[in-house]
Amino acid sequence: MHRSFRDNQRVMTQTGKALNIVKFLGAGGQGEVYEVNYDGRRLALKWYFIQTGTENQRNMIEKLIKVGRPDERFLWPVEAIKVYNKRSFGYLMPLRPVQFSNIVDLMKRRVEPSFDAVITACIQLADSFHKLHQKDLCYRDISFGNFFFHARTGDVLICDNDNVTHTKITNAGVLGTPRFMAPEVVLGDSKPNMSSDLFSLSVLIFYMLMMHHPLEGRQENQIKCFDLPAMTKLYGERPVFIFDPINQSNRPIPGYHDNALAFWPIYTERIRQLFTQTFTKGAKYPEKRVSEKIWRDVLIELKNSITICDCGMENFYDIHKLKNNIQNKCWQCQKMLYPDSRLKINNEIIILNLSTKLYGHHLMTKEKYRFKKILAEVVPHPLLKGRSGLKNLSQTPWVVKTRDGKQYTIDFGKSFTIEDGTMIQFGEVEGVIRKG
Repeated sequence: MHRSFRDNQRVMTQTGKALNIVKFLGAGGQGEVYEVNYDGRRLALKWYFIQTGTENQRNMIEKLIKVGRPDERFLWPVEAIKVYNKRSFGYLMPLRPVQFSNIVDLMKRRVEPSFDAVITACIQLADSFHKLHQKDLCYRDISFGNFFFHARTGDVLICDNDNVTHTKITNAGVLGTPRFMAPEVVLGDSKPNMSSDLFSLSVLIFYMLMMHHPLEGRQENQIKCFDLPAMTKLYGERPVFIFDPINQSNRPIPGYHDNALAFWPIYTERIRQLFTQTFTKGAKYPEKRVSEKIWRDVLIELKNSITICDCGMENFYDIHKLKNNIQNKCWQCQKMLYPDSRLKINNEIIILNLSTKLYGHHLMTKEKYRFKKILAEVVPHPLLKGRSGLKNLSQTPWVVKTRDGKQYTIDFGKSFTIEDGTMIQFGEVEGVIRKG
């Protein structure tokens, strides 16, 4: 393939600054991506092909630069670039760190993150799209290829933001990626908008949690020729959720759709309800789709519910099961789950395991949905086997009051033993511990 630039090439921009091409990173349908050094910064350059580097595309980039990124997870355009003796143009954006994986790596099991990391990634995606939509912007093309995540922490980066437009713009060329597009977009009845973003986001979250597509069951398995008419029917004309509680015509088939069959019962009833709503009523009526905010809040509830079984496997302790007198069992060994302790803060319940960490959205009223700074973590007791404590990693001293009335202060780096009835004033919020 003929490339627009060579590795280690030095070119001059029309602003008079030198652009040093470090290496070629890849190419897509619109252009090529390079690692570059520019103005003392290490960045990524997306350079459009001549046929895609239109004046309309350049205007879109200029508008995005002016609007600014919704949050730091977006690898947002920072400067448009023209180069002498080149007919097209490009733009600079932050460079993706090498430790971030493509979500395709998750689907193909090239990385094996924990449930906690995958859910954290989904929370960050939902939160970032909530912020994007608050700016009246539409992403248009949510799919595997546009996101990267850190397999250990679950941190997310969102790329390919050059197709983001104001939600009322209908003449942008990108309609989306097959299998992620909302039914009305597949049928040509609507252009991408915030509502179609919600459908695509739900498909992506389903993929990440279930390792399978929400509409690919028996009907997909029976298709002999997977051509455009077949895809239009499956994803646009007659989309049937594989776990639709009423219409069972598209159930997953054992031996073909084993991921969906294995993962679906692992998750909580609340998560399953949201997927059912989005891919049944929401497939037909866009106003019935689950919002990014609801996804974010329920996914945080799911993350809070993580329980470690004695066999070492992560599980989700579903309080809704208890309300219906259904026992929580480990998906791996089928042993009954009995979380040792839980922390209640306002309406949140956090299961306390040795892997539990608390963040700003737990302990602070204004700081939301950031996972960069741990404010508290569960640690093993230094002397008593099987006991644990909660360690203060924040700059705010805690006031702890035990069940028998003793009161003391926990400063940064200190911890207290987790015991039933202990009340903690974390600063802005108050929590209480219950055991058993």
